[in-house]
Amino acid sequence: MSSVTANRLKKGMLIKMGDDLLRVFDTHHLTQGNKRAHMQAKMRDIRTGRIVDHKFRAEEDVERAILEEHEMQFLYKDGSDFVFMDQESYDQSHVSPAALGDAADYLVESAVAIIATYQGDIVSVEIPASVELVISETEPGVQGDRVSGATKPATLETGKVIKVPLFVNTGDKVKVDTRTGDYITRV
Repeated sequence: MSSVTANRLKKGMLIKMGDDLLRVFDTHHLTQGNKRAHMQAKMRDIRTGRIVDHKFRAEEDVERAILEEHEMQFLYKDGSDFVFMDQESYDQSHVSPAALGDAADYLVESAVAIIATYQGDIVSVEIPASVELVISETEPGVQGDRVSGATKPATLETGKVIKVPLFVNTGDKVKVDTRTGDYITRV
């Protein structure tokens, strides 16, 4: 457990306040007249996603949280849980859909993710910015239907529905942006 004074908080730091793990994404140093200096910090709770504003005294000690990150491979789905295997120790971990968040929409067998834990609890799952997935179902493209920018719904092999251009067909492999869920290109 390490601590840092509030005036040394920086964007990207992970701190612990009570039971909450917070990632700092904005800081402002405030000095009002002849009053003591303060550090205003905007933070995001990494478990719930809520935004927290907090004002610290400049000399106040803040507890830093250190995450352990492991590169893990997705093996299979066990009920509602997702089973991952640590690629170094071969230990298996069950991850709940809540911990995965939107990443669950892009996981296929053998996909690799970086799983961050804090004191044994999984707090975040990071997948690549884009993944290649197969279209399992979509309406067939019609010859001559070339409206610029027109899209149609398509179901990915994971079950997620995205919008794709009219020329994409069932069985095509496409690249999808995992941050936005947008179609990038056909592979």
